[in-house]
Amino acid sequence: MKHLLTRRAAVALGLATGAGLAAPSLAIAQTTSRNTSSFTMQDWRDHFENLGKASIVADTTSRALHFWNHDGTDYRIYPTSVPMSEELTKRGYTRIVRKKVGPDWTPTQSMLERNPDLQYMPPGPDNPLGTHAMYLSWPAYIIHGTHDTRKIGRKSSDGCIGLYNSMIEELYGLCPVGTQVHVI
Repeated sequence: MKHLLTRRAAVALGLATGAGLAAPSLAIAQTTSRNTSSFTMQDWRDHFENLGKASIVADTTSRALHFWNHDGTDYRIYPTSVPMSEELTKRGYTRIVRKKVGPDWTPTQSMLERNPDLQYMPPGPDNPLGTHAMYLSWPAYIIHGTHDTRKIGRKSSDGCIGLYNSMIEELYGLCPVGTQVHVI
């Protein structure tokens, strides 16, 4: 029995069909003038007089964390989770005052008021702070990892800035205590 559709014809048909399906989205993409990932590149000079030991801008609108090393030769952007409401969002200037690998977690009084079932959590896979934490000079505000990767890119925290565990581990190694932070 002769095959009517050769492998080459099937591939060509698949490419043609895929291109036809993609055409409407390409037309839309060409008329859209914004970055669909919503990451907006930041310039450290818009936030700091100098880079100090290192600098971080946590952008709660685009849900991205921007990092610059002490001399500006290393610039990185990380996707983040951000506070779930304006009431929980603290903006302004702060700095990293301490760091911890394998942080434990204790719910704040306001968290307990919203959910009395919350309890202390030792380091481990259920801990909401993930594998690494960098504590800010503001009490109870932390840049930390998360084991729940669904939270990244969303308004899902009680005030902290969350990153994938692999990314907070990288950032943790780059940021000395004293790194300046601007939450916008």
